Amino acid sequence: MKGGGVQRIESHAGDIDRLLLASFLSCGEEFLSGEDLSAAALVSRTSVWKRIEALRDHGFIFESVPSRGYRLVNLPDFLHPAAIAAGMITERVGGTLVTHREIGSTNTAMARLAEAGAEEGTVLLAESQSQGKGRLGRVWASPGGVNLYCSVLLRPPISPFDAPQLTLLSAVAVARTITACSTLVPVIKWPNDILVNGRKVAGLLNEMTAETDRVATVVLGFGVNLNMASEQFPPELRYPASSLFLEGGGRINRIAFTRRLLEELDTLYGRYLGGGYGAIREEWISLCGVINRRVRVDDGGAPTREGVVVGIEESGALLLRRDDGGVESIYTGDVSLCGQTG
Repeated sequence: MKGGGVQRIESHAGDIDRLLLASFLSCGEEFLSGEDLSAAALVSRTSVWKRIEALRDHGFIFESVPSRGYRLVNLPDFLHPAAIAAGMITERVGGTLVTHREIGSTNTAMARLAEAGAEEGTVLLAESQSQGKGRLGRVWASPGGVNLYCSVLLRPPISPFDAPQLTLLSAVAVARTITACSTLVPVIKWPNDILVNGRKVAGLLNEMTAETDRVATVVLGFGVNLNMASEQFPPELRYPASSLFLEGGGRINRIAFTRRLLEELDTLYGRYLGGGYGAIREEWISLCGVINRRVRVDDGGAPTREGVVVGIEESGALLLRRDDGGVESIYTGDVSLCGQTG
């Protein structure tokens, strides 16, 4: 199915906007007549005019010329659900898109939607977060209008033991999207960070609810620093952080990036459900920056350990060969290359 665009609730106007924007995006810079747009959206020409005026109020810029029609000149720098959904083809992810100007935490809000019965694949996006959550209780800096803060609801038929595999899947989806939308080379830092040039540009926070033997819901949380400026980073950051823009990726089109991420996530999730974890695991290993490297592990409790990462388990745990020759499974903690601080 094609991912439908909604803002807070499913709406007829949202469907019309998605169809209109898909027509504009597919024709490039050409003009489209009111008659053509009316046929594409299955509404009257008067309705087309009303929706275009409404989109203008949201920051879309159109040029209109008598006898030629309308041309989309520019998209707003706002994660408008219809603009994201326009042209997006997915099977499970993005059928419902919910957007907020500001929210406490997209993961927290998505957990409430999940409890209320939201369907699998629901996506919640925010322009900014006042209580953005990072791993191990850390705060995720979330200034407005520059990055991507996004949560996706899944209801996979898997055991709780296998749920960490979806964190690895999420990391591959982000890495694929960075590669597709910029000239930068992403590296996955276990378990849930994405680095570019050694600096953190994205973090994942996946939260699960489960019964004894099966997962009920998994909320995949994505924080990707796209166009964040250096002065927007808090000074107390523990590890070097950056954005795709600061690392030389140019200004990132946030709508296009979001659409591509949801498509990549949908593709990988479909592959996971149909064929298991193996193929995704191999791609994750190819993108990981610590396989066969000497690392230091700090989990904040046990003594710091060092060793060489020799692989990853089905559970998502790292396999660390210690200096005494023993191999240990690492389930939690911060992992950094020896000689580096992040």
